[in-house]
Amino acid sequence: MFCGWGRHVSNKRWTIARPGRHSRAMSLLLALLGMIAAPASTLGGQAGATPIRPSAGTIERASRGPRPQLTSAAEFRAKRPGKRYSVTVPIGKAKPAVALPRIEGPDNDRLPLVVIDAGHGGHDPGAISPHSGKREKDITLALARAIRADLLASGRVRVALTRSDDRFLVLEERYGIARRLKADLFISVHADAAENQQASGASIYTLSEVASDREAARLAARENKANVINGVDLGAHSSDVSAILLDLTQRETMNVASDFARLLQREASDDVKFRTTAHRFASFIVLKAPDTPSVLFETGFISNKEDSEFLGSSAGQKKVARGVRDAVQIHFARRIAAS
Repeated sequence: MFCGWGRHVSNKRWTIARPGRHSRAMSLLLALLGMIAAPASTLGGQAGATPIRPSAGTIERASRGPRPQLTSAAEFRAKRPGKRYSVTVPIGKAKPAVALPRIEGPDNDRLPLVVIDAGHGGHDPGAISPHSGKREKDITLALARAIRADLLASGRVRVALTRSDDRFLVLEERYGIARRLKADLFISVHADAAENQQASGASIYTLSEVASDREAARLAARENKANVINGVDLGAHSSDVSAILLDLTQRETMNVASDFARLLQREASDDVKFRTTAHRFASFIVLKAPDTPSVLFETGFISNKEDSEFLGSSAGQKKVARGVRDAVQIHFARRIAAS
């Protein structure tokens, strides 16, 4: 509707939102509309006669009359449903923590504990060699067993495997086992793969500093300062002090892991071929234990024919195990000498 001034007018707007403004003009317009729409008989004429035009006095009286009551905007709203509906989803009981593996070796708690993690397992086969069809989960388990045998033969360390058979473990459970056992060193064993079948050689990954900072913050928030890290009760300190203690602990852990990575490359390089840049940094979840030095050992490319044959053979597995054994012995000998 348009009023005489060429401005768009909404009945609801002017009668409800702006009561009192232009009410006289609004009443006049409504009266005119009513008289125009009314049949001629209501204006005193006969059917078919010329409609009688309202006089100025009629319009004036109509404009002064009571304003018609308009329906409130609230009455146009849809009614709320009489019954509310809700959806309930059962989340079940919390899954119990994975059982801890058996610790093998001398019955002496003073000896360092090494936890070996065979990557993948169960429904997760890992990479599959295009040459032999061997699965990464089988190769890593065989390597883990060979490393365990050599370490136990030395009689200088205790050893535990995160898995000793073909089972699946989520990534957090793998380093979680090492933390729960209070391990002194965590080694996750893997076999690499690439589209380029010429790629070959082993590599060793440790946690990057950027990933460490994010994980430290997340872990501090999740544990709500109630966790014990490296013998320090974070719950006994303020949030700022706890964050500093956790950061210092993890940085020291990263330094120890980096030292071991360089040592492992040096000791195993006589029998194991390494990539040009062997020591690398990444934010693998299995490396994120804040108080356990951890490395991820990519023993070679099973997508490469020579590497696949080497890792799948008993002789190759023994060579990898020998390099790990020598590095572990030197590593803990240094730690003891420095303490």
